[in-house]
Amino acid sequence: MSAYEMNEDAVLDDDTKDAIDIDRSVGDFTFPENHKYDAGYGLSQDTVNYISDVKKEKDWIREFRHKALDVFNDKPLPTNWATDDLKNIDFDAIRYYLSDGQAPKRSWDDVPAEVLETFERLGVPEQERAFLAGVEAQYDSEAAYSNMKEELTKKGVIFVNSTEGLREHEEIFRPWFGKVIPTGDNKFSALNSAVFSGGSFIYIPKGVKLEQPLQAYFRINSENFGQFERTLIIADEGAELTYMEGCTAPKFETATLHSAVVELVAMKDAKIQYITVQNWSSNVFNLVTKRGVAHENAEIRWIDCNIGSRLTMKYPGVVMKGRKARGEVISIALASDGQEQDTGAKMIHAADETTSNVVSKSISVGKGRSTYRGQVHIPKHLKGCKNNTECDALLINANSRTDTYPAITVRGNQHATQHEASVSQVSEEMLFYMQQRGISEGEAMSLAVNGFINDLAREFPMEYSVELKRLIELEMEGSVG
Repeated sequence: MSAYEMNEDAVLDDDTKDAIDIDRSVGDFTFPENHKYDAGYGLSQDTVNYISDVKKEKDWIREFRHKALDVFNDKPLPTNWATDDLKNIDFDAIRYYLSDGQAPKRSWDDVPAEVLETFERLGVPEQERAFLAGVEAQYDSEAAYSNMKEELTKKGVIFVNSTEGLREHEEIFRPWFGKVIPTGDNKFSALNSAVFSGGSFIYIPKGVKLEQPLQAYFRINSENFGQFERTLIIADEGAELTYMEGCTAPKFETATLHSAVVELVAMKDAKIQYITVQNWSSNVFNLVTKRGVAHENAEIRWIDCNIGSRLTMKYPGVVMKGRKARGEVISIALASDGQEQDTGAKMIHAADETTSNVVSKSISVGKGRSTYRGQVHIPKHLKGCKNNTECDALLINANSRTDTYPAITVRGNQHATQHEASVSQVSEEMLFYMQQRGISEGEAMSLAVNGFINDLAREFPMEYSVELKRLIELEMEGSVG
């Protein structure tokens, strides 16, 4: 492994860090709690039984949860490379299930007023009308709204929350449930398996290609709370879809925990594109496990934007199980003061002529720390595999820090791999040049940052790409000086 660190040589004074801080006010609001079901504080067998009772689950799901709880209790916190900040999570001070006990509504008119106002302020109904094929909106532990265009239902597309998926589509859901990401994969996948609630179940039948995206929006409203959605997406042979998720939470004085599990299955010739734009508040521990399995000639693309949170640890992965399968991770991360973005990718080649591509860009502001942590594995017995890994980092201040840990294991001599990493700083000369032409310091910084991420921002849907750049530009203006 190699590491790149730059935390000296000031190019900007520390006050300039404010020029690139992302505006999180769009999500920084909350409503009084009005929950019918509350599992209380702490994690125990009683907590698991409470969740399972509320959901009226089958015995096999309850047993799955209890086994996962045992795994969680047995596994220590990661210590080999993870940040010490994990030790600050008090699992006994968290509530693991909050809901009003209602099934998700199919019309926004039926959604409770405060929940509707929440998602209207976040723009979700407007986006649904404009360009989405279906939307699921989760509020704390459960989906408050879930709907899809009628023509997709006629084609056999399934888009429901995980509770509905397990109850109504067990024959499709159960064979893949916990198979892509086993319960014991890590401590937090075990935690999710014990207390999961919400998330999406999607099945796209053979040959069906969605022209418009499906979207899920995950909203945390309550303090001292953990959100543990579980998503399973299956694209059958020749099927194609794009799935987008957004995430926000208000800023509380206490820690909030978000620990999701996402499993993707792309059958022969299928394509799945999974897009995430998270804008968590700075008290959120965002500890997520995401992985997909790509069968013969299938493609899985993770497009990931990580903004906000106190700590993010997320490494989307693809297991290329079938010949000529393709996996790709494209990510942008921004770490500001008091934040750590530990993100990356895992690419496991398990068949001949498989191809993987990883492109990561990070921005560190103030005392923020960004880390790329990647794994690429190509066994000796395979032939004709290819990997490209690019890690580029931009530092804004003297105390900003970035690290790169690319673990690339290639055995045999019939493969092609390449790795590139760069670390750069915004220079005073560039800012001075732009300011001499009438551009303010904030606008100049915005141009520099947006120029750095521009090639990756184009990979996001237009609505997300424009919003990402707009957030940076708005925060720049008036924040310097």
